[in-house]
Amino acid sequence: MSANKNTAILLINCPDRQGILAVVTEFINQHKGNILYLDQYVNREEKVFFMRVEWELDAFQIPKDKIEEYFETLIAARFEMNFRLYFADVKPRMAIFVSKMSHCLYDLLARYAADEWQVEIPLIISNHPDMESVAKRFNIEYHVFPITKENKAEQEALQIELLKKNKITFCVLARYMQVLSADFIAHYPDRVINIHHSFLPAFAGAKPYHAAHERGVKVIGATSHYVTSDLDAGPIIEQSVAHISHKDNVEDLIKKGRDLEKIVLSHAVEKHIERKILAYKNRTVVF
Repeated sequence: MSANKNTAILLINCPDRQGILAVVTEFINQHKGNILYLDQYVNREEKVFFMRVEWELDAFQIPKDKIEEYFETLIAARFEMNFRLYFADVKPRMAIFVSKMSHCLYDLLARYAADEWQVEIPLIISNHPDMESVAKRFNIEYHVFPITKENKAEQEALQIELLKKNKITFCVLARYMQVLSADFIAHYPDRVINIHHSFLPAFAGAKPYHAAHERGVKVIGATSHYVTSDLDAGPIIEQSVAHISHKDNVEDLIKKGRDLEKIVLSHAVEKHIERKILAYKNRTVVF
């Protein structure tokens, strides 16, 4: 993200047609905005145009609270655009969900504490008390919601209430071992980020690394994606792999896998914080 915090960011997708790029840039230039970043992509199969543009607001002639209205009226309606407008000085508010594994949680919080990200983390939610000491170390509120089949709907309703109260804009599942309901996901579409190993569906179950080791795999991986009601099949944001040899035992696979999970999840979260992801159908465009 630009060092200048007084910037606006537009994420756009619409049917592709001639002149879109020129019209958007002219809108910014005409009102004395200085463009800092511009990237665009056309999906030729579906004829869809995608764009991310960021510009300085120091001399911009349209007041911040009127930009969305002006853009909708002058451009978006005409080009059938879906768009989202963000301001760099407004930090996203992130909630972390965790169960008993700490590796992803520690990595996220270390980057947060080091000021790598322009984000606020008001709270951590868990279905177990195990990670409370970690939250205390980083001075972040920790809320426990024990979940069973019988109380799942009730507990999720309480979680959503807590998220709304704290004005959370997106959630990160840092190895949260619960399947979110469709109702929960509907409150945060394309705003819940998950991480899992990339053995699915070949090595599903409780011990995928053991199963992979028995098969003598040569590559393991991790995938971060937005959560949808279709389990582990949402739009993919980030993936990576590590090579394995016959010398690696199960513990080596688990260690390498956890390292991958940390890096892949953090990269996905960073892209989301920087407003560089456009989800379209079940895919993402990552600028």
